[in-house]
Amino acid sequence: MMYDQTRAQQPANQPRDATGHRASGPAPLIPAEAGDKILRRLGRAVNTFPDAPRESLEEAEGALDDAAAQLMEALAEQRRALREGWQDQDPETGDAELHQALRRYREVTQRLLRF
Repeated sequence: MMYDQTRAQQPANQPRDATGHRASGPAPLIPAEAGDKILRRLGRAVNTFPDAPRESLEEAEGALDDAAAQLMEALAEQRRALREGWQDQDPETGDAELHQALRRYREVTQRLLRF
């Protein structure tokens, strides 16, 4: 096995993928446990379709509703944290700090658009 310098330089607290390796990029907006629960629910919907198509579709709709609600909550929290980071600061806050806030807005927006 070869040494992976990029992976070695990632922070230890970075999320891990299914293989146990540190995941690249930012953490998902929806926590892994909540996402797994939604995926299990969707899997049940797919598996029960042959026996109960309408109930299966209702379950799938519920899974989509749960995912949308989780995403909205996560985005609201991200927005609150971003706004809190710059809005109440002293009017003399330097451009460097404001630029950092702008970068964080850009990162979150880009993550959302990559969905």
